[in-house]
Amino acid sequence: MGSPLVVVTVVLLVVALATTVVASVASYRRLRVRLESEVSSGPEQAHEPEGLREAEAARARLAGALEAVSQGVVVRDEAGREVFRNQAALAYVRGRHGEALVEQAIQEQFAALAEGGALRRTLDLYGPPRRVLLLSAVTLGDGPHPAGALVLVDDVSERRRLEAVRRDFVTNITHELKTPVGALGLLADTISIEDDAEVVRRLAARMTEEALRVGRIIDDLLDLSRIEAEEAPRHEPVPVHEVVSEAVERVRPLAQRRGIQVDTSDVVRSHAVRGDRRQLMSAVANLLENACKYSEEGSPVELRSRVEGEMVEVEVRDQGIGIPGRDLERVFERFYRVDRARSRETGGTGLGLAIVRHVATNHKGEVRVTSREGEGSVFTLRLPSAFPSGGPVPSGRVVVPVEVESR
Repeated sequence: MGSPLVVVTVVLLVVALATTVVASVASYRRLRVRLESEVSSGPEQAHEPEGLREAEAARARLAGALEAVSQGVVVRDEAGREVFRNQAALAYVRGRHGEALVEQAIQEQFAALAEGGALRRTLDLYGPPRRVLLLSAVTLGDGPHPAGALVLVDDVSERRRLEAVRRDFVTNITHELKTPVGALGLLADTISIEDDAEVVRRLAARMTEEALRVGRIIDDLLDLSRIEAEEAPRHEPVPVHEVVSEAVERVRPLAQRRGIQVDTSDVVRSHAVRGDRRQLMSAVANLLENACKYSEEGSPVELRSRVEGEMVEVEVRDQGIGIPGRDLERVFERFYRVDRARSRETGGTGLGLAIVRHVATNHKGEVRVTSREGEGSVFTLRLPSAFPSGGPVPSGRVVVPVEVESR
């Protein structure tokens, strides 16, 4: 239910069905009244009016069509009597709290329509979970005497969330690229008028850093775009220790530079997951890179694996600066940074954890985080096991040591 054209098409379809339902109900009532009149005149003269069963069957078919609509639909006839309400809208009658507010808004929409008031209304429910509902009131039938009225309740929460994400993404990517590109321009201007060789050397080194930063942002964007496009990656058994080994190799220069000890002694060699090797390596490497960047120099980073039911958990634990509780729900958003100053200092792009989340989603898994400020964080990547039942018994462990450069 993404584009406005699709939304309008659905509304028009529902209005057409509701108009037919009202007409069918009116026809059914007339036939029913006729039958009851004949019965009151004398049972021996009563006979079922022609078309009564057909009218009832037609009404049932139309009602079934409206039941298939995901939006809540409430229909009234010309006298203001409720003649139809689908299952989605029944929840508002039986519900409490937020649902009760929706039911009140439905009745207010009918009243506003009768008085010539607003036909559309947005209702914000702050939950939890937070929801945004769009209520549309429509008069059924043409001419001076309408056949009835309809209120359509559409949950647009996900649509609004995606719109906000899209807007934030455009704003963030513009800012993220504008900063280093602007710095490159200023540095180039300064070099062009600078005669001191040492100053030129320092400025050139700074230009290289900014250029590499732009490159990292673009690489991460391409990586994220590729992972998002591969919603159904190829699934094959992938040994966890091999993924961890490749990820450690990728972050080895960073770990050595910061004196980080990466301990993989608790990664079990026989554990395997089902998925795409390249995506899985990218996810684990991003978790490791974050752990190394946000840990104090010389502190350890630990990896371990374990089996929980039909899932394999890969855990990355650090003793870094930790994440404030208010930020835990947002750390997987694109470009979201807990500490922007430190992130830029370490060369972070703000896309690593978004990549991890998409990899987990693509593999029907999940990623969890627990953290305490000043004590460190634990990220757990849960993925379907390649051997959900009767798989290999753990037979050994793999150690991938990272040598620390002498300082």
